[in-house]
Amino acid sequence: MNRTAGPATAAARLWLAAAATGVVATLATLAFHAGIRAIEYLSTASGSGLVAAARGLSPGHRFLVSSVGAMLAGLVLQGGGQWAARGASGGTHIDYIDAAREGKVALNDRTTLVRSFSSLISVGTGASIGREGPMVQLAAWLATWVGRIFPMPPADRNVLLACGIAAGIGSAYHAPVAGMVFVLELALGFLPRRSVVPVLVAAGTSSGLLAWWTGPLPLYTMPSMPLVSTNLGMAILEGALGGVLGWLFLRLLEVSRRVFLGIGSPTVRLALGGVLVGLISVGVPEVWGNGYSVVSQILREDSAWSWVALILAAKFAATILSAGSGAIGGVFTPTLFLGAASGHVLSHFAAMVDPALSGDPRAVGVIGMAAALAAVTHAPLMSIVMVLEMTNQFSLTVPVMFACGVAYAISTRFGAMPLYGNPIEGRAA
Repeated sequence: MNRTAGPATAAARLWLAAAATGVVATLATLAFHAGIRAIEYLSTASGSGLVAAARGLSPGHRFLVSSVGAMLAGLVLQGGGQWAARGASGGTHIDYIDAAREGKVALNDRTTLVRSFSSLISVGTGASIGREGPMVQLAAWLATWVGRIFPMPPADRNVLLACGIAAGIGSAYHAPVAGMVFVLELALGFLPRRSVVPVLVAAGTSSGLLAWWTGPLPLYTMPSMPLVSTNLGMAILEGALGGVLGWLFLRLLEVSRRVFLGIGSPTVRLALGGVLVGLISVGVPEVWGNGYSVVSQILREDSAWSWVALILAAKFAATILSAGSGAIGGVFTPTLFLGAASGHVLSHFAAMVDPALSGDPRAVGVIGMAAALAAVTHAPLMSIVMVLEMTNQFSLTVPVMFACGVAYAISTRFGAMPLYGNPIEGRAA
C-alpha cells in the first residue's frame, strides 16, 4: 500500500495544482482585460474598445495618444528594468517559451511585472500589438508561484509551467485544445506522459471558468459556414497568399527590430514607434489594438474589399513598427487579422474573375487566419486547432488543413525564422 500511496498522492497534488493554475490563469486574463479598459478610458474617455475609441477621436488626438502612450510604456520599461535588475527574484528568464524549453522554472518576478505594466500602457493607448502574449506570460508566471506554494519536486514545477502556458492560451483565445497543442508543438516540441493530465486539467479549468464568467461562446462569433467545393480551391490560393504574407511579415519584423535597436534607449525606440503608428492612425484608426474588432466585423459581414485592403496594408505596417520598436505584446492576433483580411480580399478578387470560384468571403477569411498563423509560427497543427476552436467552424477543417500545409511549406521554404523558434529543430541541431 505504501508503495502506491506515495505516487498516487504526488499525482493528486499535481492535478490539484494544475487546476489551481487554470484558475489563476483565468484571473490573470480577466485582470489584464480590466487593466486595458482602465488605461483606454484614461487616454480616450471611452470604454467601447480601442478601434471604436480611435474612430471617435479627432486625428490629432489619436496621434497624441499613440505617441505619449508609447513614450510612457518605454519609460516604464527602461526605469522598471533598472529596478528589476537591482532586486531580481525568481530567476533570470523573462520569456515563458525559453523557460519551458530549457526546463527551468525561473521567470523573473520583477521583470515580468515591469513588462506586463508596460504592455498594459502600450496596448491601452493603441499600439498595434496583441494583448494575449502578456496574458500568457502572466499565466505562466503565476503557475510558477503555484509551484512554489505547493510542495513538489522540480520536475513537477516544470509541468506546472507548461500548465500555465496551456491555460493562458486556453483562456486568452477560448481555445483549450489549442493551448495543449501550443505546448506540444511550440513550447516543448513533445509532451511527457506525466504532463498530459495536468495540462489537460489546467487548460480545461481555465476555459471552463472563463466560459462560466463570460458565456460559452467562441472568441469570434459568426454564421455557420458550410463546406463547399470552392473552399478547397480557395484554400490552396489563400494558403499561398498567407505563406507569402507570413514570410514577408517575419522578414520585415526582423529588419524593423534591427533598425530600432540602433536607436537610443527603450524610451526613444518605443516613442518613435508610437509616433509612426500614430501617423498611420491619423488616416486609418482601425490600426489601433490587436485587430480583434475588425476581424470580427470581417467574419460577420461582407465588407467592402477596398476598405479591408486599406486596413490590411496599414495594419501590416503598424504591427511591424509597434513590435519592431520593442513594445511588449504579442503578434498572434494581428497575424490572424492579416489572414482574415487577405482571405476576404482574395475572395472578392476571385469573384471578379469568376463568381463561381470564390465562395463566401467569411469562410475564406477563416481559412486565411489559419494560413497566416501557420506561416508566422511554423506550427500548422496548432494553427488548425486554434482557428477552428476560435471560430467554431469545424466544417472548414479540410480547407483549413490544405491552407496551413501550403502556407507552412512556402514560409519554411524561404528560410524565415519563425516567431517562437522551433523546439524540435533546435533539439535536433
